Amino acid sequence: MPAVAPSEWNYHPLTPERWADLLTLFEHHGNPGYCWCMLWRLLSADYTDLDSAGRKQALECTVQSGTPTGVIGYVNEEPVGWCSIAPRETYARLERSKTLSRVDDQPVWSIVCFFIKRAMRGRGIRGWLLRDAVAYAREQGAAIIEAYPVGPHIDAEGAVVQPKSYTYMGAYGIFEQAGFVTVRELPNGRRIVRKVIGTA
Repeated sequence: MPAVAPSEWNYHPLTPERWADLLTLFEHHGNPGYCWCMLWRLLSADYTDLDSAGRKQALECTVQSGTPTGVIGYVNEEPVGWCSIAPRETYARLERSKTLSRVDDQPVWSIVCFFIKRAMRGRGIRGWLLRDAVAYAREQGAAIIEAYPVGPHIDAEGAVVQPKSYTYMGAYGIFEQAGFVTVRELPNGRRIVRKVIGTA
């Protein structure tokens, strides 16, 4: 399938006016219609206490409040992809995570999720989303973008393992191509990567 051409591509931050576009994308297929991108935004107990409808309402309330949540990608004006990017402190579970604990006290924006419409996968949309998520964060005054990709690693028996968990957080390769650098290596192929885009 051919890559998406620049003339076909556009993106917009998620705002109350764009909520219907996110509904179209998330309700089309798959897990976003279950988690509503609230897994990292809520503490674990709060997330578990809510069903899909409750998580949807929680995300809508976040959007309505004006809190940054992410960007939607469009091909020929059709919503086809999502990247969750926001100030790290708005992700309550991430802030509590011991595995993904803060590297330092610098303010960062975090990328925690990508979702691509099934029919549009394999067309380079994650790369477009990543580029534009960084641009959006820069416009909002972000100086450092952080992400938490997973990648192949060697297990105890010396075999190469391709992780199946947390792949929605992105593969290391797309961040590397976008100029992110590893600031912490974690077990099981996980990393914390950063891109400095300005001065705080």
